[in-house]
Amino acid sequence: MEEGSAGLKHKHLEFTLAAVSELSSSSASSSSSAPVIARFSADGEVAELRFHKDSELIDGFSVNPGTSQLFKLGPVQSLCVSNSSDTNKEISYSRGVTIQFRNEEESRNFHSAFEQWQKEVIQGTNLPNGAISDSKSKFDTKIEPSSAKMYFHYYGQLLHQQNMLQDYVRTGTYYAAVIENRADFTGRVVVDVGAGSGILSLFAAQAGAKHVYAVEASEMAEYAGKLIAGNPSLGQRITVIKGKIEEVELPEKADILISEPMGTLLVNERMLESYIIARDRFLVPNGKMFPSIGRIHMAPFSDEYLFVEIANKALFWQQQNYFGVDLTPLYGSAFQGYFSQPVVDAFDPRFLVSPPISHVFNFNEIKEEDLYEIDIPLKFIASVGTRVHGLACWFDVLFNGSTVQRWLTTAPGAPTTHWYQIRCVLSQPIYVMAGQEITGRLHMVAHNAQSYTIHLTLSAKMWGPGAEQGGILQTSSCKLDLKEPYYRMSQLQPYALAQDQQPHQLLEPQAQDLPVHTDDLEEAELFQQPSEHSGAQLQ
Repeated sequence: MEEGSAGLKHKHLEFTLAAVSELSSSSASSSSSAPVIARFSADGEVAELRFHKDSELIDGFSVNPGTSQLFKLGPVQSLCVSNSSDTNKEISYSRGVTIQFRNEEESRNFHSAFEQWQKEVIQGTNLPNGAISDSKSKFDTKIEPSSAKMYFHYYGQLLHQQNMLQDYVRTGTYYAAVIENRADFTGRVVVDVGAGSGILSLFAAQAGAKHVYAVEASEMAEYAGKLIAGNPSLGQRITVIKGKIEEVELPEKADILISEPMGTLLVNERMLESYIIARDRFLVPNGKMFPSIGRIHMAPFSDEYLFVEIANKALFWQQQNYFGVDLTPLYGSAFQGYFSQPVVDAFDPRFLVSPPISHVFNFNEIKEEDLYEIDIPLKFIASVGTRVHGLACWFDVLFNGSTVQRWLTTAPGAPTTHWYQIRCVLSQPIYVMAGQEITGRLHMVAHNAQSYTIHLTLSAKMWGPGAEQGGILQTSSCKLDLKEPYYRMSQLQPYALAQDQQPHQLLEPQAQDLPVHTDDLEEAELFQQPSEHSGAQLQ
């Protein structure tokens, strides 16, 4: 390490590296012939991390430390990702530089310098008027301001808080998880992440918490203060702090974190990342998290009515004489547009055509950056011959108390919550036979509107004798925006569960067979393949 002069105040810092390479490139600039120099510099109000070789800047290898993150990939390898300035919402961090160090000590020194540079140079940049400018928080660097404004405005209104409070499955499960585990809360410091109305803070106080810090960034913090003040026997042990969990400072560490960070499909709104940041900032070692585990469950489904309903929405654009205008040039785009919306509703679990699989998030161990991109391989065995119209998803979370373990589930067939379930519908269904293998991939990429772009692919593999040597028979893909769902919750579901049917048996992941019987349905044709002519206009 070389410094232009002593201390960071002189705004120049250099490190000698083994190699650097663009993440998307297979080539690297190595130190075999000449060393690679990483140079931190701040000229005026502009700070940069540049990479040089033979005293010349390596083309394209420069990042802004103030809007970048540095991750350790190994003892002598790190990844520097920088925030995209592009308005495309595909991903928040669009550029990555892999850095290879000569030894572990230089790696540690570089990471330490990177953090100090952000803290002392970026956060303390002198402005013309002499004021000090605080750098953006981690939340602000990931989320576009317009999305954050709408998000906090939404949750700052009592009517939306009431909607969540009146979800008695949600609220009742949280209450039971806390009260039944008094041993975890009694005499402990609790941080409520995204406290909203403050209801979870009040539950924690009821369970005997020594003190609760209720952190809420929206205007709801004022209402939470009023509610807590109106319950003085509990409120005297609760402090409401208005601000983002990424920015606030607390006077002490927490023994327990409690939060309701789940969105549609568990990850929508990207609050799980704030929950993880709160863990890293405030939770004592071996502290508890309520909830501590989250699972996304997935299974292919068949729902002819839903498919036709979505496809028919685009029929408007098939008019050739709409006030003298031919609308058909836009039909294809409209058709795909409707299928780009995930469907949020409560559906009959008999629509599922195989047992579900699950993807687990351990909130005690997961890293924040693990939530930037989520890749889930899919593999199912069809239990019935039918048309597969897409992938159905739901989630559950675990409150792993010392006394009682409680699950909060949003599964189909279970009592309905305000999250409902979500279905990704394919514009081109695939046909499967009973016993046939269905494979695919669910790939979710975070974007700066506090949600995810979903890429789904499902394929039907060859079945029967010689299937292991066979290939893919059909495949279908779709791209959806989790931020823009089709809310279908208010529409009546045409099929009611039989009195003797046990939905939890249907959804048991370890089950070998999925007993779907068409004679249980009011209209058996739901699972029949349509005639050649009936689906022609929909393909």
